[in-house]
Amino acid sequence: MMQRIFFKLFFILVMILPMAFLPGCSRGSRAENRTERTQTVFLNFPTANMGGAVFTIGAALANIWNENIDGLLVSAEASNGGIQNLGLMASGDAHVSVAVTSIITEQKQGIGVFSGRQYEGVRILSALYSNYNQIVVDASTGIRTLNDVAGRRFAPGAPGSTTEVETRLHMTAAGMSYPDDIRAQFVGFSEAVDLMRNRQLDGVWVQAGIPTAAVSEMYLTAGGTLISMDAELVRKMTTDYSWYNHAYIPAGTYEGQNEDIRTTSITITLIIDEKLSDDLVYEMTRVLWENIERLKTSHSALRDVTLEHSVQNLAGLPLHPGSERYYREMGLVIMNGIR
Repeated sequence: MMQRIFFKLFFILVMILPMAFLPGCSRGSRAENRTERTQTVFLNFPTANMGGAVFTIGAALANIWNENIDGLLVSAEASNGGIQNLGLMASGDAHVSVAVTSIITEQKQGIGVFSGRQYEGVRILSALYSNYNQIVVDASTGIRTLNDVAGRRFAPGAPGSTTEVETRLHMTAAGMSYPDDIRAQFVGFSEAVDLMRNRQLDGVWVQAGIPTAAVSEMYLTAGGTLISMDAELVRKMTTDYSWYNHAYIPAGTYEGQNEDIRTTSITITLIIDEKLSDDLVYEMTRVLWENIERLKTSHSALRDVTLEHSVQNLAGLPLHPGSERYYREMGLVIMNGIR
């Protein structure tokens, strides 16, 4: 709450600064690709928990936009993740944000965690990278499959988090009764590491880009190991839900991981509200991709990101028209989304 108050006060301060502080007389000396605007636009950009990949990437991207688009002030701030981000966008308190395609679809349809809270105004600016579902267990427990965690002390994610949604969907598809079939401990990644290290937890569900620091720590200090999903479960998830992809976590991703791990992945996307103008979103998309190499230095999760991937694996969700215009100009093939 204090953080949001800080940003609101910051916006008010900026609005009352004399226009003389904006060096309009020297614009001719600026880089040619810098976009000029005559009126300041303020955008709130909730990301995720501080210290994670999404927060780091969001802060770096906000700086890139602010430096390259005149009259635009994007304020990146921490949040509790995608579900909160989508709620903030629906209420008008967020304009650009980050979320995975599964919960965006649920919000658009008013189902799942968004039952009774339907909002159809979210648009995609770009796909970012894949979040992998990672089931980490204490190697000494003998757990080999997802169904083996029945009756065990298991962390499905913090309450109401995207990770918990993933646990629920996969366990249900595997024929388990969630959460009754597990001794659930609703904690986040960092807390789960400590619990596993102290032998107070048998397994944890992690959804994140790879490699994930928490998983690395579990391998190195808590006797953790990844287990594969059954091929039939992966087939069922990718068939029943448009947002899942069949994926593997390559051997060697983590120290001590000697084989590929079969799992599902889901695309994490940069989202934007449909009410923002096409021209502004076009410029934000252009500046993002013209500065992608700089943005990649903010976090290794972006290392394999390419322009071609920006419109792939979006689960049929619609691009913002401004972004779509940029991608068509770049020669990309745009699949039909849900309009």
